[in-house]
Amino acid sequence: MSAAQRHEFASDNTAPICPEAKKALDEVNRGSAAAYGEDRWTEQLYERIRELFECDCAVCLVSNGTAANGLALAQVCRSFHAVVCHEYAHINTDEIGACAFFSGGSTLIPVAGAKGKLDLEQVARALVRQQDLHWYKPRVLSVTQATELGTIYSTNELRLISTFARERGMLLHMDGARFANAVAASRCPPKELSWQAGVDVLCFGGIKNGLAAGELIIFFDKTHAQGFEYRLKQGGQLTSKMRFLAAPWLGLLEADVWLKNAAHANSAARNLATALTAEGVEIVYPVEANAVFVRFDSLAIQKLYALGWSFYKFVEPDVYRLMCSWNTTEETISTFISDLQATKSCATAVH
Repeated sequence: MSAAQRHEFASDNTAPICPEAKKALDEVNRGSAAAYGEDRWTEQLYERIRELFECDCAVCLVSNGTAANGLALAQVCRSFHAVVCHEYAHINTDEIGACAFFSGGSTLIPVAGAKGKLDLEQVARALVRQQDLHWYKPRVLSVTQATELGTIYSTNELRLISTFARERGMLLHMDGARFANAVAASRCPPKELSWQAGVDVLCFGGIKNGLAAGELIIFFDKTHAQGFEYRLKQGGQLTSKMRFLAAPWLGLLEADVWLKNAAHANSAARNLATALTAEGVEIVYPVEANAVFVRFDSLAIQKLYALGWSFYKFVEPDVYRLMCSWNTTEETISTFISDLQATKSCATAVH
């Protein structure tokens, strides 16, 4: 009989809802309230976000990250527009053309870049046909924060990218599925990693940071959000019982729980990386947020999978991703390291 499967390092999506969000969800479930976002929790959430970012922005709540990215990009793109992103960006690898679907035909232009970040020289080469009427018109640069390889854009890097975009008449979109981890690691106010650095629209993730559902779309310039409510409705994202998405967000934001959760996940990743390094495992990318990318040989992978651990290969041929979450414990890390040591003992015995 195989070992019971353990999902702790497979993804931060596998973690449960955090206690503060669960408490808020239980409280909002005690009675009736207005539907379709007309409730007090949704209104409070939107005002709280404006306070958090110190900006009179337009805020919308959707059910998940693909809807957030797809609808946000479609709002600022027409069918003949293009979005430039990193080749590992989630919008390119895992959202099956949501932006094109919602916009009626816009395309993605993926480019390479070290450590999961956009390389502006590569972007410039990709835009060489910008003035060609027979080619898509570039409209948006999209960055992921933290990146899909676990690295973080600094405020200076974001300013350079936004300046590059402005000079070409483009906007800057940020997929912030792990924006909380980036803010916690950078230790700067959210505004400095968003609109002050030139970000036009942010998809602010909460699901990977302790929520069960609900991502925020933030347009820092309200003019970009004109008519967006119709796009939300048409896209199936005008949730009738919106309060059940909004209230847990309020629980997450109260007393900076969102930052505490993210900081814990980041710290767990650093501890895991340190323990793996001590075992001679190669850490492939800098551990700046809550992801650890490692090289494992095939025998170690087989043994760890057989022992019940679940995690994914991320880069061929042998780079695997281990994700830490708000609830990752030292005991979990220790157990994983012990099982890794056991695979080495097996390999020595076979040899």
